[in-house]
Amino acid sequence: MKKITLFSDGSALGNPGPGGYGVILRFGDKEKELSGSEEHTTNNRMELLGAIEGLRALREACEVEIISDSSYVVKGINEWLKGWIKKDFKKVKNVDLWKDYIEVSRIHTVKAIWVRGHDGHEENERCDKLARDEAENMKESLRGRNE
Repeated sequence: MKKITLFSDGSALGNPGPGGYGVILRFGDKEKELSGSEEHTTNNRMELLGAIEGLRALREACEVEIISDSSYVVKGINEWLKGWIKKDFKKVKNVDLWKDYIEVSRIHTVKAIWVRGHDGHEENERCDKLARDEAENMKESLRGRNE
């Protein structure tokens, strides 16, 4: 089974507001960057969507380490998800995305690792820039539509 490192970050300008995510997938010495945006979202949704879209891009079952500065995503994956499923997601936010996560992670072995954000972690900083750029572009696009 291939070992993949998935670095991800999310950003929202306003919470909620325009948002974006950034992802780096690494296999050996190969890397692929992904990013995207939404018009009206929250930081937590973008953090989680980054992990989801990174997993969705994998074409075969892999052993995946998700590196994120979001304790929401890391604890959700490592600690909370099993309990949420047992309680049928009662009182859980972002149920749609957590169900997407379950679907795209099903074939993989996933472990999430937390890193401190804005602390010089090279890949986290790159993902943060991708996410912020996407959020800024969405903000500009929305501004252009409203003028």
